[in-house]
Amino acid sequence: MERNILGNKRGVALIIALIMLLILTLIGISSISTTTFETKISGNERVGTNAFYASEAVIQLGLNQLPVTTPIDRTKSGAKIGEDSYGWSGTPQDKGDPKPLQYIGPYSGYGFELSDSSTSYVHTPGNFSRYQINGTGESFGATKEVQVQVKYGPF
Repeated sequence: MERNILGNKRGVALIIALIMLLILTLIGISSISTTTFETKISGNERVGTNAFYASEAVIQLGLNQLPVTTPIDRTKSGAKIGEDSYGWSGTPQDKGDPKPLQYIGPYSGYGFELSDSSTSYVHTPGNFSRYQINGTGESFGATKEVQVQVKYGPF
């Protein structure tokens, strides 16, 4: 008695079910891996954004103190930005020794000043002072640096 191996279809459903189960398992593992990777990316983005906001806060402090050019020490940012966010004036290498704001020199040009009626600004020529403010922010190891040049005046 000769058996036809190819004609026997017993057990085919089990093999197909196992192959489908293997494919679904691979899809599930891939989805978990992708989700974990995306979570890490969003966490890094949040930390980087906190560092950027801390450096922007230093820029605002610098703008508020012009024409004084004293350094802005490493200060903790508010809780709205992040519990462990710090900022200082200078580059990331100046973390322990903040650098003063830089006076670049005089600048002659046009600017805006409040009109006599105190309701609008007028375009007037004038003498300005130019400053450069470097602000660095840090949050959970991420560091962002912002550099701004400002004309201050007219005088």
